[in-house]
Amino acid sequence: MRMSSAQFAAFELHMYLDTHPNDADAIAKMRKYNEIFNQLKREFESKYGPITSQDAYGDKRWEWIQNPWPWESEAN
Repeated sequence: MRMSSAQFAAFELHMYLDTHPNDADAIAKMRKYNEIFNQLKREFESKYGPITSQDAYGDKRWEWIQNPWPWESEAN
């Protein structure tokens, strides 16, 4: 929930900045929320694996399906 909230806030500020590109306060807030989102995402992925298929970077093997899904008993 916190991750999606931070991502939402950063995206909304991004859209706001499309029409208000000189708003330094909004730029700082967008960067802050992006930072929060990235930190929460790193924490989640270190525990549970990649969130999206774009985050699964394997050189020789497709890693997206390597770990058990959160609802599988092996993950708990």
